[in-house]
This record gives sequence, C-alpha cells and structure tokens, in this order.
Amino acid sequence: MKIAPISEELFQRAQHSIPGGVNSPVRAFRAVGGNPRFMVSAKGPYMYDEDGNRYLELINSWGPMILGHADEIVQEAVQKAIPNSLSFGAPTRKEIEIAELIADMVPSIEKVRMVNSGTEATMSAVRVARGYTGRNKMIKFEGCYHGHGDSFLIAAGSGAITLGVPDSPGVTKGVAADTLTAPYNDLEAVKTLVEGNKDQVAAIILEPVAGNMGLVLPEVGFLQGLRDLCTKEGIVLIFDEVMTGFRLAPGGAQQLFGVTPDMTTLGKIIGGGMPVGAYGGKKEIMNFVAPAGPVYQAGTLSGNPIAMSAGMAMLQYLQSHPEVYTNLERTTTNMVNGMKKNMQELGMNFTINHVGSMFSIFFTEQPVTDFESAKTSDTAMFGRYFNGMLQRGVYLAPSQYESLFVSTAITDELVEEYIKANREALQEAVAQQ
Repeated sequence: MKIAPISEELFQRAQHSIPGGVNSPVRAFRAVGGNPRFMVSAKGPYMYDEDGNRYLELINSWGPMILGHADEIVQEAVQKAIPNSLSFGAPTRKEIEIAELIADMVPSIEKVRMVNSGTEATMSAVRVARGYTGRNKMIKFEGCYHGHGDSFLIAAGSGAITLGVPDSPGVTKGVAADTLTAPYNDLEAVKTLVEGNKDQVAAIILEPVAGNMGLVLPEVGFLQGLRDLCTKEGIVLIFDEVMTGFRLAPGGAQQLFGVTPDMTTLGKIIGGGMPVGAYGGKKEIMNFVAPAGPVYQAGTLSGNPIAMSAGMAMLQYLQSHPEVYTNLERTTTNMVNGMKKNMQELGMNFTINHVGSMFSIFFTEQPVTDFESAKTSDTAMFGRYFNGMLQRGVYLAPSQYESLFVSTAITDELVEEYIKANREALQEAVAQQ
C-alpha cells in the first residue's frame, strides 16, 4: 500500500474552505487516527484514491451500493435519463412508477413522498405524525441516528458519539423538551415514558435494526411490543429504514421481522446511491401531507428524474432477483465466521453482531444490545485495527459506531482475502497494545 501524499495535501487544502476539511464529520478519521483518503473512483467491490491505492471496501456509500459500485444496470438507467434533462421541478411518470413499486415492496407503505435525503425523510415523517395526532412529543432511542434534524441530535449515535458530542449546540430547550429518549431494546422504559406523558406522544421512531451505534439487533419481542403499545396508545410507529430498507429483504427489516410500522423512512438505495430519501405509510396518515392535507413539505429536487431512474433500475432488479439476499447472507456469514476464528485464536475479547449483509465488530467481551453496551468496546483497539486493515487495502467505516455492508461484488476469493487481512491486522493491533 502506497503512502498518500496527495490525500494529505488535499486534506490540508480542504480545511481552508470546508469545516474540518470534510462534508460529513465521520469522514475526518478523528476516531481512528491519521487523515482521510480522498477517493477518485469506484467499481464493483473496490474504491481508488487520489494516490492510486485500491481498497476492498465495506461501506458501500453507507449501504445503498448493494450491487457494488458503478453497477451496469444502474449506470445504463442513468445514461438513458440524462439526455432528457437533469431536473424539471415538475411531475414525471417515473415518480409514479417508483412510488407504486415501493408500495408494492414495503409492507407498511400505501402512499409515499420523495425527498432528497434520509434526514429530510425522518424530519418530515415526525412532522406528519405530529400533524396527524395533534400531539407534540416523540420518543427516540439512545444511539439511534436519524439524520441531523434538531430533535434527532439528542442522544444520537454514529458521528455524534464518534466525535464525543452526543448532544449538539444549536438544539433549543423547547425541542429537547419534546424529545424523549429510551435505551434501545428496553420496552419497559418506553412504556414508562408513554405513561408519564399520557396522550402527548405523537410518534416513536427507531431503526428496527440499529446501525449507528454499530450494528445492534432488536431483541425478541421488542419490535412487536412497540407495535402493540403504539396501537393501544394511538402513537405513530416509525421505522427508520434508511439503512435496512431493501438491504435486509425486499421489504426491509419490517418484512424480515414481521412487524409493520405505521410509517417508514427510506434513503439512498431508492436512488441507486444517488441523493434520495422518501417517507411513506398508511393512506390516512400520508393524506395529511400537502397538498392533500395541511402538513407542509416541499422540495424542488424531490423526485429528481435521474435519481428516480437509477432507483427504479435498482429496485426492479432486487424485486426480480430474490436470490441476492440469500447470496449476501452466505457471503457475510463466511466473512463473520472467518473473523470469529481469527479472534478466538488470538484470545481476544470480542462481539460480532450480524444480520443479513450487515455486521459490526465490537472489542468487548459482553453482548452489545444497546448504546451503553456498545460504548464498552475498546475504541483504541478499533483504531489500530482500522489502520491495519487500511494498510492492507481494506477500507472500513472510520468509526467503531457504524455498521459495515457487504455487496454482491464480494466473491468467495475476496472473502478469503478479507479474512487474511483481518487476521494480520488483528495480530498487529494486539502486538501494539
């Protein structure tokens, strides 16, 4: 692996014109040491940086590149759409077609509104839930990240905890007062909050599989317990499936676990990796969205024709090729089993959480079931491990508190390469203690 003088130069240059030199905080490598690598291209399972280094990568643009980078199916759809203009700011046939496809694939969605990011989707979904119920408060879970809307930055995971700033300045006391938090997987804590704020809670929002404190799975009965509670109390249950939607199953985590929320938020995968989001749900709730109803939300680029074309190609492929999910599960399981064997042979304390094509390594001996247990992981060890993998040409998320994502571009041969790099990086990390 080459040294990266061009990336170093670009990072120094970027800090003069971009806050912290990056346009999203986790990219700055502060949690793992060193400076970020600046990417120039990606294809299949690989990314290439400005210095000519090639990386086998397991971020996949934080999830949506389920078919690998620059997949021909998506590229062809984009190339066909480009000559017709990049944006109209007016309705198109493609918006209807992808809305119908999403409603057909996702159990909870009868109507859907396109937006431009996961953050827009979650902000809008909570606003609609408040308008629909006439209530002000919402419940979120410690360590779940729903974008950078004000109310979501209270006890957030992901980049917030990576930088050691779990609650952001700029969030008003009024917003904080309307945002109630509970530990993930703690149904009794949620019931206590609901009882203490009787008829005041508009929505409960969560990642049905948390991916922003590292990967954390819902315990048996947790999601169904929330469903039952929300039904009883007239609360809108929102699943944030920006990461898990169409990745864990054609219908997302709600299909995998058999629990149907009232609303769902979706992200970049419905644009084939382009800047897209969406929120949808029951007709009676979505009919509160303007112009059908009184809750206002708008956007010039919502339903962008290029993004809709890319997303349509991606979703049609996933719907017609269910074997994608079986193959991804097999590949990811082989990777996870190889890592477990490596760490057991080294006598390391570890927990690996895994579902479908998502997984996270935690350097802790205890099970990781919520934010507090996730924070017991040895982050210094993770930093050494990350850099060891980077030097061996494997690009991981530069934070302990992120999930990794496997694409169909990872072959059996690449699984073996990954396991070998994992073993060598772990040996090095242990030796540096």
